[in-house]
Amino acid sequence: MRQKKDTLIISFGTTTEAMKMERYCEGKGLPGRLIPIPREITAGCGMAWKALPEDKELLQQELLAGKIRWEGMYTLKL
Repeated sequence: MRQKKDTLIISFGTTTEAMKMERYCEGKGLPGRLIPIPREITAGCGMAWKALPEDKELLQQELLAGKIRWEGMYTLKL
């Protein structure tokens, strides 16, 4: 059985914002990837950004710089 570890999940209100995050992060070489939203989170558009918890501050700064609107940031055991 795979051991669960802390994971940063960033949810978005719209698919457009989630896709904007993916393009922005790929263009800047930022960590993480787009995933279906985990069932532990009931809000959002159905897509989320997954990264390591230690990247939270960096990604939050980049979201602000890229004018990307997010709905919530969560640390979950996945």
